Amino acid sequence: MENEQPSGHPPVRVERRPVDEAESRRANGPDWDRYADEYQSTHGAFLGDVGFVWGPEGLTEAAARVLGDVTDRDVLEVGSGAGQCSRWVRAQGGRGYGLDLSFRQLQHSRRIDLESGMPVPSVLGTATHLPFADASFDVVFSSFGALQFVSDIELAVVETARVLRPGGRFAFSITHPTRWMFPDDPGEAGLVASQSYWDRTPYVEVDDATGVVSYVEHHRTLGDWVTLLADAGFALTRLLEPEWPEGHDRVWGGWSGTRGRYTPGTAIFVADLR
Repeated sequence: MENEQPSGHPPVRVERRPVDEAESRRANGPDWDRYADEYQSTHGAFLGDVGFVWGPEGLTEAAARVLGDVTDRDVLEVGSGAGQCSRWVRAQGGRGYGLDLSFRQLQHSRRIDLESGMPVPSVLGTATHLPFADASFDVVFSSFGALQFVSDIELAVVETARVLRPGGRFAFSITHPTRWMFPDDPGEAGLVASQSYWDRTPYVEVDDATGVVSYVEHHRTLGDWVTLLADAGFALTRLLEPEWPEGHDRVWGGWSGTRGRYTPGTAIFVADLR
């Protein structure tokens, strides 16, 4: 979720510049491999081994009911990490499957498979080239998974439509687009707008020592997402903006109660294939 760097990460410089899909993928796959151990150690208890959380606010799928009844449904999680959400789907009687760009995250998924006794069939792959037949799934979802790390987002949305059955549901959570106006700071400095909401230039981190791009995140406005979904044949049915719960004191990257009481940090889109 967002550009929260692990401890011990090599020093980086931040740039805003165009980045294509190939460069995004070369950066983000290895970045998540490096970060996976710390991510699971830091956030695993919050996520739950068999848990479905839509974002740092802690909104669960059990409360939101975004996916609908998943019983006896084929459900694909894009950007599945350690498979926590897909495991929850399986616990509800659905057939959950995972896909992730990071091999190390999938190793953690296998570890939790063995520990929980609830395996999630998962594959190494990308959102822009889903290795599944047409009309394979009833639901495709991504909980802060692949989408904001993808440059060729139109292709990713079209691929999702391709693998969904008619009437299938697509749901995903991302950093709320308005957050791109503010510094990525959980304190009061993160409440002061410092850049244009309409500036879609990707956020890029470059390893100081090697000059290699080590992290990329892409910004789209709310209007961009609506247009992307409509152009791919989806009808938007819900847009959720979870409020920060009272008494929730967790700080996760740029998310905190300080900011969450004033401005949304997460957007959840729910759309059905026409």
